[in-house]
Amino acid sequence: MIDFTPKRWEDTKRNYAAWWDGTLDRPLISLTLEGRDPGRPEPKAPVLTQAMVHDLSIPAEAVIDRIDYELSKYYYLGDAFPLLDMDAFGPGITAAFIGAEIDNHTGLVWFRPKQIKPIQDLHFEYDPDNIWLMRILDINRAGTERWQGQVLICMPDLGGVLDILSTFRPDENLLLDLYDHPDEVKRLTWEIYELWHRFYTELAVSVKPSNPGYSDWSHIYSVVPFYTLQSDFAYMISPDMFDEFIKPELEASCRRLPHSMYHLDGIGQLPHLDSLLTIKELDAVQWVPGDGKPKQGEWPHVYQKIYKAGKKMQIWEGFENLDSVINAIGSGKGIWHGNTYTSMSAAEIGKVKESLSKYGIES
Repeated sequence: MIDFTPKRWEDTKRNYAAWWDGTLDRPLISLTLEGRDPGRPEPKAPVLTQAMVHDLSIPAEAVIDRIDYELSKYYYLGDAFPLLDMDAFGPGITAAFIGAEIDNHTGLVWFRPKQIKPIQDLHFEYDPDNIWLMRILDINRAGTERWQGQVLICMPDLGGVLDILSTFRPDENLLLDLYDHPDEVKRLTWEIYELWHRFYTELAVSVKPSNPGYSDWSHIYSVVPFYTLQSDFAYMISPDMFDEFIKPELEASCRRLPHSMYHLDGIGQLPHLDSLLTIKELDAVQWVPGDGKPKQGEWPHVYQKIYKAGKKMQIWEGFENLDSVINAIGSGKGIWHGNTYTSMSAAEIGKVKESLSKYGIES
């Protein structure tokens, strides 16, 4: 049985609402601790992962039963809550919804075009019978029936609009299209934008009315629609091109979603930060320095800029990292911090609970 009561959900909704509206005077801290006895035998169905997501022979009910077992292993400390993360379907599943193939032979999901067409010949349409959309909707249905609101069913990673387009114009093709066919890039951007929001709405409706709110791969909770927007493609282009080809869609999506965050992934995205921070409706920024780079807490100038712009932020990597960011901006307000612990001694658990208390959180 999952260890999360209706009272915990009431507290979660209240604290996250205060965080979003700026009235919570502490950071949100989401910690999950593995080690709880699930209270029942391990199911036969495998865990839903990118390596086995292609196996559609496993009934959705069996998928959910195994996820329920896994969630029953955790203690949810601080501002954590049980959720179904749909990351098994890969980063940018919208590409598969509109015709790309899933390739997971390496154990990770990648998306490939069935055929590389000239950009002028590309057109994207809604397919109500798409096998991957149907699979996720079926899992959503089974989870909604099983949990009745105890577990939040997250949005899958829908992907960034230009990232989705780059699936169909791979390698250097889309970069060259910015120069050779800018109007076609913009046409397809808005085609994908409309489909993206149609999928978002359909997936959200599929878990109503019992789903307790909204989240995605970021694990941040919102009682109203929320999503972590991104454009990894932006890493490769100039600020002027970002403003021409990417920012208009981001602005439109931020206006359309009540809450939004941008996934600022890698140092190549930093030149776009000033422009991003001028998007009034953008609520938060998730800064990810990248492999081999200093930890998040070692970029005080980035967090100071985000904080001064009135945006919230998401960080990980231990309490020392959280303290570094708090020291840099002079406040814990507007910070979401999270971590998952897989194995800890009683003494280590005690230290974690002491840390939560330091930030004003009863564990």
